[in-house]
Amino acid sequence: MHIKSKFINFLKLVFPSGITEWSVFLFFLICYGILGSYIALNYRIIFDSRIPWDAYFSFDNRAIIMSGGSFERHPLAYYFFNWIRELALLISDGKMDSTFRLTLAWMSNITVSLSLVQVFKYLKNIINLPLLVNILLILFFGVFSTNILLSFTPENFTYTLFLLTLYNHYAAIKLKKDEKINPFALILAGISIGGLTVTNIVKAFIPVAFEKNVFRSWKKLGNAVLRVFVTCICFILLYLNRIDFKYKTIFNKTSEQYEKFSNVKTTPTWDMISSFFFGGNILFSNFIIRDKNAKGFDFKALVMDVYSSWIPYIFIAALLLLIFWSYFKNFKNKFVQILMISFVFDVFIHCVMRFGLHTSYIYGGHFVFVYPLLIGWLFYSYKSSPKMVSFLLSVVGILFIYLSINNYIRMTEFFWFLDKYYQ
Repeated sequence: MHIKSKFINFLKLVFPSGITEWSVFLFFLICYGILGSYIALNYRIIFDSRIPWDAYFSFDNRAIIMSGGSFERHPLAYYFFNWIRELALLISDGKMDSTFRLTLAWMSNITVSLSLVQVFKYLKNIINLPLLVNILLILFFGVFSTNILLSFTPENFTYTLFLLTLYNHYAAIKLKKDEKINPFALILAGISIGGLTVTNIVKAFIPVAFEKNVFRSWKKLGNAVLRVFVTCICFILLYLNRIDFKYKTIFNKTSEQYEKFSNVKTTPTWDMISSFFFGGNILFSNFIIRDKNAKGFDFKALVMDVYSSWIPYIFIAALLLLIFWSYFKNFKNKFVQILMISFVFDVFIHCVMRFGLHTSYIYGGHFVFVYPLLIGWLFYSYKSSPKMVSFLLSVVGILFIYLSINNYIRMTEFFWFLDKYYQ
């Protein structure tokens, strides 16, 4: 009975529960589903066997589906995408056709929709915000460029978004009850999250540092260290097994990747940070069409440019102002600290170390969920001030309207690109 109750609780955690959560899930499932289905059935861009990478916005669709991506960045993704590919092939009767693309698109659609449910659950169950605020924030989050693109894109980021939102919600539940994070849950989170993108394993450990009195008791601290250590050992052994214990190749490949993705000088650093890292994950910028060649095949690729108007910069500045306002207003709140530390970790990797900064608009699955959650905590901090809540609702509402209009227009440009080059 204990195992049965654990399983039921797990299902309630992962999937929608109640009319409101099911409504959120079905709404986004239908919206994203229509978009993804149309693209999959009418265009070949989701999966084209001739194009391993970069067809649109630097996503590596074919390479990810066939191999899970490079082992030094995505060490265990190979196993995960093996069954995704085989399931899609089973449904498409072994053909990599429109049915194959449709299956991949719907897997992404369901995953992103469940990610939004996790964010909604956090807003509702952890922050305890009013339904109106929850709906506005989840709609705002739903039209982020990252969620729109990942809803039909079979990529590591798609599934990382779900795993990170799920784990953050789970960890918040545990911390709210003053309970420690289950060692098996921590191991599972470390292996799954770190397995898809190796650097993200750090995010699995952040909530452990905020368990009750963990630094005031040697016993609790030792228990926390032991859980983290065991998780690391399990992850390292699986990682080494993936590469036949040829550990030197990790350092060689990692160095190659860092040199390749960190030395782009065509765009000013400040503009890549604002337009790509902080902006492109949320608000589509201008698009550029480039000629590409992969393994002897010439094709057209779509990438993002920096913003050409002052309005998007104002939008991003306003959004960041809300984020940091929330952080300083809730500085003593452990849930807010967990979210911000996780976010700062990505800022360090991409903005300070400059890894992939020129294409950082594709990394949104690692951190964009932090935005609605931190704004949610800002609403919470003013729950006893109706005027401030009304002001914040107005600000987020204006941002939501502008974001929706901008991203809709940019998606029409995306479809023009598909009509011209990928029918």
